[in-house]
Amino acid sequence: MADENRPQRQFVVQRIYAKDISFESPNTPQMFQEKWSPEINISLGSEVNKLGGGAIEVVLNVSVEAKHADKTVFMVEIHQAGLFGVQGFADQELDALLGVAAPNILFPYAREAVSDLVTRGSFPQFVLQPVNFEALYMQQRQAKAAEAGNTADAGNAPAH
Repeated sequence: MADENRPQRQFVVQRIYAKDISFESPNTPQMFQEKWSPEINISLGSEVNKLGGGAIEVVLNVSVEAKHADKTVFMVEIHQAGLFGVQGFADQELDALLGVAAPNILFPYAREAVSDLVTRGSFPQFVLQPVNFEALYMQQRQAKAAEAGNTADAGNAPAH
C-alpha cells in the first residue's frame, strides 16, 4: 500500500489562450496583382514553463511563411499556450505528457488561428496538416541521446 501516500495522477487543462499572434503581408497589394504559387515553410516548437504548485504552462510556437520569388507573401506566427494542472507523474511520464499530449491539445487552436489570419489577409485558405507530436517527441529524445553519447565519447577521446 505504498501508493496511498503518492498524489493521485492528474493532468487537467486549466486554460487555453493565445500568448502572441502576428500576421504580416509586407508585399501587398502588389502581391495580389501577380500570379503566384508560394513556397510554404512551417516551423513548430514548444516551451515548457513550470510555475509551481503543479501548474505548468506549455506554449506551442507555430510559424508559417509563404514566399514567392524571394518576396514574402505572408508570415504568421502563433504562440498558443495552455495552463495545465499536473500532479502524480514520474519525471519521464511528465516529460512525455508535456511533449506530446499538451501540444496535441493546443494544435487545433493554433491551426484555427493560422487559417483565420491568412483568410483575413485576403489570401486563399490555408490549413495546417495534422502533426504527429509523438514522432517529433521521439526524434527529439533520440537526438538528445545521440548528443549526450557524442559528448561522452568526446570526453573519452585520447589527448594528442
